[in-house]
Amino acid sequence: MADRSMRGTGLGFKTFENENDVEFEPRHKIGFSCPRDHLFTVIFAAEAELPTEWTCPRCGTDALRTDGQRPPDKDGKPIRTHWDMLRERRSLPDLERLLAERMALLHAGNIGPSSPA
Repeated sequence: MADRSMRGTGLGFKTFENENDVEFEPRHKIGFSCPRDHLFTVIFAAEAELPTEWTCPRCGTDALRTDGQRPPDKDGKPIRTHWDMLRERRSLPDLERLLAERMALLHAGNIGPSSPA
């Protein structure tokens, strides 16, 4: 039984071939640096689109390329508030009329916490 086991190979697939006479595909080695000063490199295929950011394997923050390429500035839309969306649907005179109607109902006791269920 003991002479049939392979000692020292471990579990999983491992190859015992060497890299002699092997042609690798063209690759790019890109360096990254995170805000916590962790430096690391990632290898990409030559035809791959190279990212400008990569997640740091040590701390998980976004790291930038060390060759100086930065991500493009995002065209930030201004944040739309509830008031902005309401103003897209109603005009100010309509909103004033609705407010007056709701205030009249509230003062009459037809709506609000003391209204009958």
